[in-house]
Amino acid sequence: MKLPPFILASASPRRAQLLRQLKLEFEIAPSEAAETFDAQLSPHELCQLNAHRKARAVAKKNPDYLVLGADTLVFLGQEIFGKPRDLGEAEQMLSRLQGRTHQVVTGVSLMHLRAHHEKIFATGTDVTFHPLDTEQIHDYLSKVNPLDKAGAYAIQEYGEKIVAEISGSYSNVVGLPLERLREELAVW
Repeated sequence: MKLPPFILASASPRRAQLLRQLKLEFEIAPSEAAETFDAQLSPHELCQLNAHRKARAVAKKNPDYLVLGADTLVFLGQEIFGKPRDLGEAEQMLSRLQGRTHQVVTGVSLMHLRAHHEKIFATGTDVTFHPLDTEQIHDYLSKVNPLDKAGAYAIQEYGEKIVAEISGSYSNVVGLPLERLREELAVW
């Protein structure tokens, strides 16, 4: 696939690692756009809006590049689980998610400003946690740094301790829906 020069507008090492699986050459330029939280928006709309804002902030400085912005959030119904502020909030999040099915949504914006071309989409994956007691939550949190992860967990890091099953894209739960991204880049 022949694409313009490519920038990942994210500091996430997980997203960079996923993007490398597509055999793309890219630069990393983390976006400084502030994430917004609007209760009037659906989970998919909110993640798409934040992905757009991140991509646009980087694309304005790099108009000849194809910029990928992404935003991943965890939702239990309409309740948003972003990145926890501290370990206490991480523990509360995992306690609320334990034994239940929640949705991980990643919004993606592919933007080439000079060409006035943008594609925005969002992918959702249902994740069901095992029932967990306080000791199991503490054990998980002792093995993983939850503070830079939506919902206070990483499926790729000891996920088997907390996740009973998923329905949908595994890579989406990690932070980038590779299946859909591959499709979108193929027709870019």
